[in-house]
Amino acid sequence: MRVGSFVLGAQFPGQGQGEALHRAVRSAEVAEEAGLDTAWLAEHHFVPYGTCPSAVTLAALLLGRTRRLRVGTAVSVLPTVHPVALGEQAALLHVTSGGRFSLGVGRGGPWVDLEVFGAGLQAYEKGFPESLDLLLRWLREPAVGASGDRYRFREVPVVPRPSESLSEEPGPEVVVACTSPSSVRMAAERGLPMLLGMHVGDEEKAEMVALWRRHARAAGLPGARIQGAAHVSAGVCQIADRRTDAAETLLKAMPGWLRQGLGAHVTVDGRARQMRDPHGYTELLCGLHPVGTPRLCADRLAATGERTGISRFALLVEGSGDLAATEENVRRLGAEVLPQLR
Repeated sequence: MRVGSFVLGAQFPGQGQGEALHRAVRSAEVAEEAGLDTAWLAEHHFVPYGTCPSAVTLAALLLGRTRRLRVGTAVSVLPTVHPVALGEQAALLHVTSGGRFSLGVGRGGPWVDLEVFGAGLQAYEKGFPESLDLLLRWLREPAVGASGDRYRFREVPVVPRPSESLSEEPGPEVVVACTSPSSVRMAAERGLPMLLGMHVGDEEKAEMVALWRRHARAAGLPGARIQGAAHVSAGVCQIADRRTDAAETLLKAMPGWLRQGLGAHVTVDGRARQMRDPHGYTELLCGLHPVGTPRLCADRLAATGERTGISRFALLVEGSGDLAATEENVRRLGAEVLPQLR
């Protein structure tokens, strides 16, 4: 079991964007000191829900500041970026970090981002498979050309080639954020592990893993590769000496962040959207994830692993909104929870 942090750079009410990003960077640095496996970095545009607009750029900074920690994107939004540009960045980070970079990609949402970056709604609704396949080819082949609906260009050499890394890994792993049966199937047919969201409980995650395995078998993937797929479960973690104290910390801070952060999203086509109740959503997350004493947190993570078959976790540790409390939370996760899992 591998436990990492999930870093959003969340801007809580009354905070500046610089403060949010400083906390994000410090939480990842402390994650390495505390013995966590990975720092997973979120990406958002134009909203205080997350102040990092380029997960791959922040990953470069953190890879340079750390020596052991794996750094991954969770996720780079593929419809708003050219797959070759993202592939070049991923290959560069893989080669220069000694294979410590993981590339998580996702479809994002029907947000105004699609208008600003010129991608259009089609890129979100229909273009993700083409973009994903072009990205995978760039990370696996020596030269690539394209003749699809969205991307068309002559064959060009891949520089730098991920396989030229001075590590045992042939290239950066690619993880796909999955929220629907169609995205699960798309990931499975390509043999790519899934990133499953923190709003989803163990039962639904277990069903998605089972569906992934069925599609992977139908696609002809070897049994060992199916069983060894390292899916990632996103969640929330808050540690205290009493469960009520841990939950209270989140219930005081997170609803205000969720209200202003989620409420700031603007759809590209004016479609109506329904926002979750911030307080109710925070209560849901406290019930689903490791929020409580170190023993409870360890038991919750172990139970999720047993129920779902998921071996990796990306845990939001900045739910207090406070830098010192976040650092303490990460250190307790490393010192008091991880030893119980190992």
